[in-house]
Amino acid sequence: MPDPNEPRPTNPGTGVPVALLPTAVHAPPPAGPAVAAAAGTGGESSAPDRVDAIVRSFLGNQVPETIDRMVNANLARGTGGISPTVLAMAYCDWLMHLGLAPGKQALLTEKAVRKLVRLAVYAGESLQGQAAPCIAPLPQDHRFTGEAWQQWPYNLIYQSFLLTQQWWHNATTHNRGVDERNEAIVSFVTRQILDMFSPSNSPLTNPEILKATMAEGGQNLVRGWTNFLADMQSRNGGEPRDASSDTFVVGRDVAVTPGQVIFRNALIELIQYQPATPLVYAEPILIVPAWIMKYYILDLSPHNSLIRYLVEQGHTVFIISWLNPGAEDRDLGLADYRREGVMAALDAISAIRPGTAVHAVGYCLGGTLLTIAAAAMARDNDQRLKTVTLLAAQTDFTEAGELLLFINENQVAFLEDVMWEQGYLGADRMAGAFQLLRSNDLIWSRLIHDYLLGQRQSQNDLMAWNADPTRLPFRMHSQYLRHLFLRNELAMGHYRVNDRAIAITDIRAPIFAVATEQDHVAPWRSVYKINLLADTEEVTFLLTSGGHNAGIVSEPGHARRSYQVASRTDADRYVDPDTWQATTPRQSGSWWPVWEAWLVRYSAAQQVPPPALGAPEKGLRPICAAPGTYVLRK
Repeated sequence: MPDPNEPRPTNPGTGVPVALLPTAVHAPPPAGPAVAAAAGTGGESSAPDRVDAIVRSFLGNQVPETIDRMVNANLARGTGGISPTVLAMAYCDWLMHLGLAPGKQALLTEKAVRKLVRLAVYAGESLQGQAAPCIAPLPQDHRFTGEAWQQWPYNLIYQSFLLTQQWWHNATTHNRGVDERNEAIVSFVTRQILDMFSPSNSPLTNPEILKATMAEGGQNLVRGWTNFLADMQSRNGGEPRDASSDTFVVGRDVAVTPGQVIFRNALIELIQYQPATPLVYAEPILIVPAWIMKYYILDLSPHNSLIRYLVEQGHTVFIISWLNPGAEDRDLGLADYRREGVMAALDAISAIRPGTAVHAVGYCLGGTLLTIAAAAMARDNDQRLKTVTLLAAQTDFTEAGELLLFINENQVAFLEDVMWEQGYLGADRMAGAFQLLRSNDLIWSRLIHDYLLGQRQSQNDLMAWNADPTRLPFRMHSQYLRHLFLRNELAMGHYRVNDRAIAITDIRAPIFAVATEQDHVAPWRSVYKINLLADTEEVTFLLTSGGHNAGIVSEPGHARRSYQVASRTDADRYVDPDTWQATTPRQSGSWWPVWEAWLVRYSAAQQVPPPALGAPEKGLRPICAAPGTYVLRK
């Protein structure tokens, strides 16, 4: 695989990478005997030979690959972007080993009989009165918690479903000889199939839907049908529509912290926020959000805006607003995001506050990019970073959770064919992948509420942000999957910037890493690996309640929030994540004040007057008011 920073040859007429086009599109036919013979200028070739020579000369060897890509791209429309080869190989591996394991088969038969007996006993006891369930749902499964589910016959229906689900878990796990990843894929996909047929999803077996239908005379189903038709006609590909996107408008209801766009290039707008205090800390804060999301996740409503909170505490805050790429941006790579994103923003901030180090903050994929930039800066003795904060950001991808199940050479190649056709990875495919990780909460429960109960979910700002997705350019996402997920080059010290390897161990700025307990995108134990990779004077790790987004948007006063936090120096011994979680005290409240106090500790003691917005004398004039224009691009 070429270096992610190497030049990208493109066709001058289309801008499409040369390697992706048939030879006839981007290069003239080579001169030679075959062409000469076909043209009738010499030689004694037969007519079929001449035709074959012309075809091969003008079309070249790229045509078979192009045909394959087109077939895979069209196939992906029916598979949700998942390679059928990956699924077939996983199930074949599992079935062949299970077929050659009579002991496992006998065990599964025994379990099936025992579960049938348990269900029969439970059925008899429940007919005589209240009976203790023979199986309890998992802690995160809230489908059958309602009182109506405890009544006959619905208690028998959901108990039989849970027993069936448990049996399939036994059948798809702990099979000797099955590849670990294949087993995980089979278990995951089987669970998704079972969830599809859950009794909670049917109006005939869900007592709550039946009760609503009886009470309303079927009007709930009429409303649900209307909702379904509206969603099919909307721009979100038939997904349940968020009415909140009409209520929470960017620049009016969300992303309203006052500021100015003071720098713009082809990839980013850099927003500088107006000060809210007469004096500020000398060191500014640069926030690098993920380009898989729009930046205003950190500037939602005024009461839960992390940006507003920092500004009100006396910090000068800058944030990158990424371009939402289209097909014309297919050739943007990770090197462009580092150079035209993080480094360009740092250069602009250095022009406004020359000689002052910066507190750098990266969220999710933005945190991974910030780590790459910080390691390259450390290697090159660029000391402009005062501290580095990583919010739900992974630097080692060996334990990246269930997202890693389908990240192998087969799947990445299949996904590249999808992006090759479009020039980007669409927001619908990314959203679908994330929803599958929590299908009960993000897919089936919403379908029940929207279509069977006829109830649109209540509106909030986080839902509005979630309904405002982005795209990922072809080249960048391919590099991200191959260099980081597949090869784990960043953690291994093999990732190259400007044709030279970088290492996280070179970073000397103190690091503050935040992870969330229920994160399915960046599992907290994966985020915790920064403790193994970093060799700086201090690493502070904080684990907060909540998920990937809600755990970060955790303003002071937010109900039911808690966190654990501990620091280690370069002289301390390593503590594994489970021991850390068991021994670190849990504290109630928001983690924001703890982090802000940490920033202050690494800031100059004496505050200074706030800087002007931009630096007009250096070409950094305010361009437009926040939130800018890039964030508005759909």
